[in-house]
Amino acid sequence: MPRPDRTEGRHRAYDGAHVRRLALICRARDLGFGIDNIRALLAAVEPSDGSCPEVREIASAHVTEVQTKLADLAWLENILAGTVSRCSGEQSTFCPVFEMLDAVP
Repeated sequence: MPRPDRTEGRHRAYDGAHVRRLALICRARDLGFGIDNIRALLAAVEPSDGSCPEVREIASAHVTEVQTKLADLAWLENILAGTVSRCSGEQSTFCPVFEMLDAVP
């Protein structure tokens, strides 16, 4: 983040560019971008270095990562839901959830 100017009272004076940059960082973090990708995105939004193809490449790679995570979560949901559906919820020495957790891959 570029250093902001200071007021006569030595307080930092953030301008619109600082606010926009911080908002971009926060939004990118909310969307799950890693720090290295956020740095690359920030570099790409600089007026002298603007590169839509570079931003597209970073975002495309992130979409692929998100899709992989979603597929993994769907797989996990199916396993858990199937195991829970086999559980009667009554007192018993057999519990499908413990059986699944105790299974050696």
